[in-house]
Amino acid sequence: QVQLVESGGDLVQAGGSLRLSCAASGSIFGITAMGWYRQAPGKQREMVALISSSDRTIYADAMKGRCTISRDNAKNTVYLQMNSLKPEDTAVYYCAAGYRESGTWRINYWGQGTQVTVSS
Repeated sequence: QVQLVESGGDLVQAGGSLRLSCAASGSIFGITAMGWYRQAPGKQREMVALISSSDRTIYADAMKGRCTISRDNAKNTVYLQMNSLKPEDTAVYYCAAGYRESGTWRINYWGQGTQVTVSS
């Protein structure tokens, strides 16, 4: 099993920045993809950003240019730097881990989530 622990969620004003962190532990050998999803009230969970073990990244269109995903392999930690935050970015942000194979991203593990609230 893989355990994912998020931190960094907070209340921030529109236009502000936050950095989310996710530390992975457990049976992480072989994990080749990590990243972030979010779920706003009444909406489906959606991908925000993913990064592979070879540092390939993908971003949701809504977040392109406003966030950067990175990873520290020595710490088994993935980060999400978010800038120019908008009220519509308010959501629970979930850390995710899984595999990238043949161009397909597959998520197998989820964190408990961290709340990000952006006030107008």
